[in-house]
Amino acid sequence: MRTRRRFLVLGVVGCLAAAGCTDGSSGPSAPSTAPAASGSAAPQPGGGGGAFPRNETLYTSGTQWGPPANWNPLRTWDSATGTKGLVYETLFLYDPQTDTFTPWLADSGAWTGEKTYELKLRKGVTWADGKPFTAADVVFTVELGKMKTVPYANLWTWLEKAEAVDAATVRFTFSEANHQQWANWVYNNAIVPKHLWEGRSEEEVMNGTNDKPVGTGPYAYHSHDQDRMAWVKRDGWWATAALGKDVKPKYIVDIVNSSNEVAMGLLLQKGLDLSNNFLPGIANLAGGDFGVQTYYPEPPYMLSANTAWLVLNTTKKPMDDPAFRKAVANSVDTKKIVEGVYGNLVKAASPTGLLPQWDKYVDRAVVGEKGFSFDTAKARKLLADAGYKDTDGDGLVENKDGSKASLKIIVPAGWTDWMEAARVIAEGAKAAGIDLTAEFPDFNALVDQRGNNKFDMLLNNERQLSNTPWMYYDYIFQLPVNKVQNTVNFGRYENKRAWELVQELDGKKVGDVEGMKRVASELQKIHLEDMPVIPLWYNGLWAQTSSAVWTNWPSSAPGTPKSPPTMWRNWLELGGVLTLTELKPAGG
Repeated sequence: MRTRRRFLVLGVVGCLAAAGCTDGSSGPSAPSTAPAASGSAAPQPGGGGGAFPRNETLYTSGTQWGPPANWNPLRTWDSATGTKGLVYETLFLYDPQTDTFTPWLADSGAWTGEKTYELKLRKGVTWADGKPFTAADVVFTVELGKMKTVPYANLWTWLEKAEAVDAATVRFTFSEANHQQWANWVYNNAIVPKHLWEGRSEEEVMNGTNDKPVGTGPYAYHSHDQDRMAWVKRDGWWATAALGKDVKPKYIVDIVNSSNEVAMGLLLQKGLDLSNNFLPGIANLAGGDFGVQTYYPEPPYMLSANTAWLVLNTTKKPMDDPAFRKAVANSVDTKKIVEGVYGNLVKAASPTGLLPQWDKYVDRAVVGEKGFSFDTAKARKLLADAGYKDTDGDGLVENKDGSKASLKIIVPAGWTDWMEAARVIAEGAKAAGIDLTAEFPDFNALVDQRGNNKFDMLLNNERQLSNTPWMYYDYIFQLPVNKVQNTVNFGRYENKRAWELVQELDGKKVGDVEGMKRVASELQKIHLEDMPVIPLWYNGLWAQTSSAVWTNWPSSAPGTPKSPPTMWRNWLELGGVLTLTELKPAGG
């Protein structure tokens, strides 16, 4: 997922001067305090001073903000990087660039009836402990969702039964055929071994550290320390025999994030192979002789990963007025954010906010008729036409009833790029006559304000790229609005018709692109007419690579892999694991 903390922008020259340069023959020191998991039979790393052999080790960073705390694949938000994807695997992979599903632990999957779906599992797959992977493991994993605290518990509001027809076949019977949700589930959730997990209490299932993870994937736990997670390649990964795929690094060491200076220094010293941090100023390095590459050689440099929205609290005046929300949309100078704040490391969003990978679902006629762009004069006219006036002569409009309209936009303290973006947004709003001030509460305080309806406006980007725009619209329009809104519809916008359309979209078969486009068009009309959220820019899939030790990184160049170059949580099943199979040793 997108990294959440922000860094100070530090000088590259100073970083180089302080750190010096090496030939890349050794890497950061290996973890030394944590024992290897029992039964892993992992070799101890070689190299001088206990370091992992540099030519066999992939060093990554940009996903963890504290010491690895658990290896529980159900805890997709805070498990150690690689728990899902390197150790535990999913039934399918999904490629967002080509909109294709690849059978993984599953050999195939199909709807065999209006409300029945059948999985055929890949034969010859074993768990790392040698036990066979079977239909019983899949049924067991799905049925964990009957525990209310499991993240996919909602599945059982429309799934009636999961049954093992035989050792390699699973049949699912639904009360409602939510095709989009189910397609998302089969590539987005790790399968766990029944023989090791059965009998665990709900508390252990969700809050247990699972410190001896046993999966079907290509890596096993090696060791961890306060500042890193280390994995070791294991023998017998099923994909080598079945698909001819083999991960190249023997070791993967993911370094806990500390600062931009450390990340940049390690990358430039060739001590880091893949940085998934947001590194301000990286555009100045990508085109130089620093040995650093990005996915694109020119702006926006990165693949798009999620949409940054301006969320307005529709329960408060004047944000409850669509005309006011449209005026705000026209007051934002997104170009200034893209160029001035990000240095073109991000891309301005479509008025719909749908990510570039979902471009086929954008109705350009609707956008042409109802879209918005930066236009201060238009923003002022929209306010005037809607009855907002400057009654006290300070250049800022009041509410229609004459009361003061003094508003705040909040982003977390320390998120430097968002803080600057918020200042740009507030500046544009004031130029249009809207009294808006940027404030920067502590992250936890912001989460409380956001969930408990105690804000005016905020920035958010919590829905990542996925297989379906249904996920995007579910975020914007989901009903009912609860007393506390922790995950979706933070602006508490209520539109029954829009929510019905979201559910209709969910019911469209994955291959029914035209049907999906028709429903998406109706949702775009509602979105652009009412503007409950204002799409601003696409955050990048931050990825900076060095070819000093490993080559053949994904890029836009012809003949290179096109899988995502990332270790972000929930992205290995979006093809990140395939990147590891395409790497080549430098000079090899």
